[in-house]
Amino acid sequence: MEFNFEKSVTTGNKGKGIRSDCFITLELTENGGIQIEIQSKVYVYFGEAIKEMALKVLNFFEITDAKILIEDTGAIDCVLAARIEAAIKLLMKTDKEFFPEMISTNLYHTKKDRNRFSRLYLPGNSPSLMLNAGVHKPNGIILDLEDAVAPDKKFEASFLVRNALRSIDFYSAERMVRINQIPRGLDDLSFIIPHNVNLILLPKCEDAEQIHLLNLKIDELKRIHSIDYPVWLMPIIESAKGVMNAYQIATAADNIVSLAIGLEDYTADLGCRRTYEATESFYARSVLVNACRAAGIQPIDSVFSDISDMEALKENVLKSKALGFDGMGCIHPRQIHVIHEYFAPDGIEIDKAKKIVIAFDEAMAKGLGVVSLGSKMIDPPVVKRALKTIDLAVNMGKLSKDWRSE
Repeated sequence: MEFNFEKSVTTGNKGKGIRSDCFITLELTENGGIQIEIQSKVYVYFGEAIKEMALKVLNFFEITDAKILIEDTGAIDCVLAARIEAAIKLLMKTDKEFFPEMISTNLYHTKKDRNRFSRLYLPGNSPSLMLNAGVHKPNGIILDLEDAVAPDKKFEASFLVRNALRSIDFYSAERMVRINQIPRGLDDLSFIIPHNVNLILLPKCEDAEQIHLLNLKIDELKRIHSIDYPVWLMPIIESAKGVMNAYQIATAADNIVSLAIGLEDYTADLGCRRTYEATESFYARSVLVNACRAAGIQPIDSVFSDISDMEALKENVLKSKALGFDGMGCIHPRQIHVIHEYFAPDGIEIDKAKKIVIAFDEAMAKGLGVVSLGSKMIDPPVVKRALKTIDLAVNMGKLSKDWRSE
């Protein structure tokens, strides 16, 4: 099939190592009907299904004359549809949208105070990494439209992320999307807000005004699409200005659940190198933790970039937890278990929490207005933290639900 390359476009990925994707070449013609060529190693098994999906998308957009080459490397329907729709919209103006079915397992919402020990970053233009990400059981999955997507691929990545939110089972992980920086990030919202996203990450946030702009657009889309559930926000602090405005940002809106810190960009802004010792970021991380605690939200630490060194990751998690962080990002599934294991309460924390809760229960049973453990008085915030520790230990299998009777 010959294409007029001045009138055709391409979308998707191809080449060595590419899987679960496709590469689309599309030209809209003036006559000749629909001409489809499919190149696939599994053509014998799935060739007709691929052709059927292509025709379905083209017919939906009322395209009667076109040439389309599909170079398939195992794309599922929602990926194929996203690639073809993006190609169509590069060639013609239309407000129509081709939505794959919303699977029932994605119709869940999340709570403001849920555990966010781990959040796994997935490039928004790489479907192969999305398909089984939920199997690894991260607390959150981030479909990334910002740094992980090349500038010339951002448009088509938006369709892929939208379809992934609708059609890929993430096994109850919090479905997050990192949008682009404002103002471009505001345009990303129409691809994700109507499709049951749980949380939006706002990169390089530096002041409360960015939060207000973001929420204005979110609220507009929620009204248009009759959405009555919350869409949470996690601003990412990545500059000296953002650090200095951390509390202002943390208290800018009720739907902010946490602040995260991005240390690669932060250290670049300072003009220094990021190190394992992390002395260069100690001040920023401490400011962020204090801002979050003062605002009553979760502080989330940066990613650890060495995916081969699990012992170094463990030490990093322990330092992060000691500073007061509630979780961190990860860039590879193998990091999830270590993050969960060492952010979870350890034996000493659990034993102390048990003693505090028992002392509280005994004081309440006796009608005492004061709770003490040994010679120390126990304030309500201490009891609250102990109860949270117990709940975490139970939820993560480190303590039996019936621990009181054991």
